[in-house]
Amino acid sequence: MYRSLLAVLILCACGSEAPPPTASSDPLPPSLAYPELFHRVAKSELYEPKDWVDMTPMRPVAQIEADYLNQSPLAEDELAAFVAANFTPAEYAAREFSLPNDRTLTEHIEALWPLLTRSAQTNQNAGSLLPLPNPYIVPGGRFREVYYWDTYFTMLGLGEEHAELKQDIVDNFATLLERYGRIPNGNRSYYLSRSQPPFFHLMVGLLNEEQPEQAYADYLGSLMIEHAFWTADAADLQPDNAKGRSVAMPDGSILQRYYDDRDVPRDESYRYDVETAEQSNRDHAEVYRDLRAGAESGWDYSSRWFVGEGGLETIQTTAMVPVDLNALLYGLERAIAAGCQFTGDTACAERFTGLASTRKAAINTYLWNEQYYTDYSLGSNAPIDHLTAASLYPLFLRAAEPERAAATLAAAESQLLAPGGILPTLNRSGEQWDAPNGWAPHQWIATSAARNFNQDEFAAEIATRWVRTVSRGFCESGKLTEKYNVIENDEGGGGEYPNQDGFGWTNGVTARFIAEDANLTVYGEIAPANDSNACELPG
Repeated sequence: MYRSLLAVLILCACGSEAPPPTASSDPLPPSLAYPELFHRVAKSELYEPKDWVDMTPMRPVAQIEADYLNQSPLAEDELAAFVAANFTPAEYAAREFSLPNDRTLTEHIEALWPLLTRSAQTNQNAGSLLPLPNPYIVPGGRFREVYYWDTYFTMLGLGEEHAELKQDIVDNFATLLERYGRIPNGNRSYYLSRSQPPFFHLMVGLLNEEQPEQAYADYLGSLMIEHAFWTADAADLQPDNAKGRSVAMPDGSILQRYYDDRDVPRDESYRYDVETAEQSNRDHAEVYRDLRAGAESGWDYSSRWFVGEGGLETIQTTAMVPVDLNALLYGLERAIAAGCQFTGDTACAERFTGLASTRKAAINTYLWNEQYYTDYSLGSNAPIDHLTAASLYPLFLRAAEPERAAATLAAAESQLLAPGGILPTLNRSGEQWDAPNGWAPHQWIATSAARNFNQDEFAAEIATRWVRTVSRGFCESGKLTEKYNVIENDEGGGGEYPNQDGFGWTNGVTARFIAEDANLTVYGEIAPANDSNACELPG
């Protein structure tokens, strides 16, 4: 499938960028598929917003919508009865795990993989869920579907015995690219208007870590579709202008930003988005677009996207040129160049090498503030003075200059390194992607960044602190959760929903750290004590 598409796309690669396929036939999100019923329920407090949009209709939604319109207005108890008669409730991915009490941390992670794995789906009428041809892993808890950037970090923990599952996962994402012209935030119809940080090329590389260029060659068509999606609207863009996900910088260099094709409340967070817009003094459509773009970033939400000392109502994601996104796109361009070189297509390799070189220069011109790598504000036309875990992405993708890498690592070590791992930001805003939380993806990005620039001791310190954090939490609760408080060594919190059990990327990164460093194996032998007083860890 991919090689047939490859022939067409490589022909396009040396000319203009191949446009993504049309979205005119994409499945409708619930807010458009049954709008009157959706909005009535979404505005109520009968269900958590995501639980509502994840329900499965028992019959064609057009019939359900027509019956609702015939019966409305309904009292709230009648509305609940109507929903119950027409929709199957969404189950949590794994609210309670039936696992033995005497398992070790390593055994627990291995036992979770089958519990978090979902079978291939062919049912086109499964509500908002988009079917996938192969098995895949969900994060856990309320996250019942595959998530784009989560999956890379989950895959890190899958050993050779899971080679077939890793292949299935990558093929699923290739299918999404071919079908929709993008990898959506998750395999739900309400996620189709946005993507997430483009880690697909790194997932492909995990299929052949010894010779990733061969894997890139096998998926060149898919990688080019991904690149076309992110760089669409770049043609003829004048300096200091933006369109869609593309931004023309003052010198005409093209960088990308997070965006969303819609400017209405998110289906899965409808009530919350309406409340946020009402708290702002801005055009509501603008707020909704920025909330959606924040969700595309994966950092939903963080003071990284806020204005000054303001809160979520000040979010301006689309007014930022993000350092992590552009570093990832640099990595994507290098991967395509390597894949083209492997196939012997010199013209294609030269083109994408040139694109990567141009992007690297722009990153080092605009996404550097003389202290560390950072985001760029389109409002002030200047790099922002905020150190975040995203500052480490140019090091992770090797887009950083050595002296600047050293300065960024020094800043991260002195400011972002907490007792339990790397912080996302220094701010305690109450949002989940701010202090005091720590997240598995940032620990992997930070350790890889340090290793790439020969700071192995710093990398080992990050990994050790993180594995201790996770193993302590496992000892005390018997769980691996979505995020952790890495300052007070406590549960993570903040955001729109409670901390979730599971949890895909925590499992993957933790397992990989333990597998790579013999000094960390002792933590893999920790077992649940369910008593904080009994959880004294070595080291």
